[in-house]
Amino acid sequence: MAINFDNALGIHPQALALRERRSEILAANLANAETPFYKARDLDFKSILNKEMPIHGSSLHRTHTSHIQGNGSSMGGALKYRNPQQASLDGNTVEAHIEQGKFAENSVQYQASLTFLNGKFSGLRSAIRGE
Repeated sequence: MAINFDNALGIHPQALALRERRSEILAANLANAETPFYKARDLDFKSILNKEMPIHGSSLHRTHTSHIQGNGSSMGGALKYRNPQQASLDGNTVEAHIEQGKFAENSVQYQASLTFLNGKFSGLRSAIRGE
């Protein structure tokens, strides 16, 4: 009997990929904090994940080959511009303290996704060994 990794791992691989993408975007914001007219961008993780979650129930069920894995647009998500709390004279909307906080928060959530995946793989390893 073959192991279906989509069912065994759930949403965690997609969440990990999305956290990685958000980390790249936040790092780009921080790198361009002094660039005139640069607009800070971000992904809304919660709304993208909600699109992937079924309406009823808490587990994901793949009913079509293009579900869950996404085609690059759904799990990648559309970038949104962030509204600054304080306007800048040079048109830049990056606020370093906000970006650093978002980056730190995303890093903790990335580590949590890795921990969940590690637990899933540990469970699979135990099942294969018959423990």
